[in-house]
Amino acid sequence: MDALKRANDIRTARAKLKKDLKASKANIHTLLLDPPEYVLTAKVFDMLLAVPKYGRVKANRILNQCRISPSKTIGGLSERQRAELVSQLRR
Repeated sequence: MDALKRANDIRTARAKLKKDLKASKANIHTLLLDPPEYVLTAKVFDMLLAVPKYGRVKANRILNQCRISPSKTIGGLSERQRAELVSQLRR
């Protein structure tokens, strides 16, 4: 039961974060460089889709340019991948 409650809390926090990203209240650059614990197991692709002006095609293109798999989690990114992804997003 504890695990179920924790999973629900994480899902709720992620949903709020995605909503904040969509409303430009949260910054994707900050999220990638210093992610909170509840986002570490979220897929990078899913977080990019929550950002305005980023659809499936643009998100896939950016991930391919950075040599990052679409199934990669935020916690699984290396420092090089984080830095490269943030620099691509700032363009």
